[in-house]
Amino acid sequence: MREKEPWQEYSEAALVAEFHTDRFAVERHEMVESQLRARGIRDQRLLSAMASIPRHEFVEARYRHQAYEDHPLPIGAGQTISQPYIVALMLELLQLDSSSKVLEIGTGSGYQTAVLSKVASHVYSVERHPGLTRQAAEILSRLGLSNVSVVTGDGSRGLPEHAPFDAIVVSAAAAQIPPALFDQLREGGRMIIPVGPPEAQELQLVRKLHGEALVSLRTGCRFVPLISDAGSA
Repeated sequence: MREKEPWQEYSEAALVAEFHTDRFAVERHEMVESQLRARGIRDQRLLSAMASIPRHEFVEARYRHQAYEDHPLPIGAGQTISQPYIVALMLELLQLDSSSKVLEIGTGSGYQTAVLSKVASHVYSVERHPGLTRQAAEILSRLGLSNVSVVTGDGSRGLPEHAPFDAIVVSAAAAQIPPALFDQLREGGRMIIPVGPPEAQELQLVRKLHGEALVSLRTGCRFVPLISDAGSA
């Protein structure tokens, strides 16, 4: 008999238990299977995290029936929650482990923050819009995710008081890699960031080696712009 993979053990055991208390459990399971694993996501800890985080809690009530579909959804303040596959792709590229200290730029509704909390040691997240900061912090607290710190601020400046970070994930597109964020990345660390104008954005993986940026171009994408206090970053 073929040995079961870790994700199968999780899905079979947890799905039965969750189904009785969470009507979205089946949709969440199908999301992981068809949108993530089938498209090449292999990080088992990440798959388990996304199978356990209730994405429907992070969207408006009127969109909950679409919470596990493979597309972004509006969350207010002109912002969106990214499609599940993009979240998984970005986080898998960071190669996180349980000791990782992560900086997230663009908390949004807090969904990606919640996923990060399951695969990293601590998550520092910066959101420009105070209303979204409050909303995300409330949901994360309600879900019992205590290894997160959510603040309102200028994401292009990062959080130098908590640097260096093992990984940085930026959920808004910059014209170029913000120097302040790169400076806050530890030697050997990784940053994933969309770069470019709206019509030609690319998701870039940036590694810090010997103090220099080693950039790998990955795939086309479309994110809201990263806005700094001085204008678009």
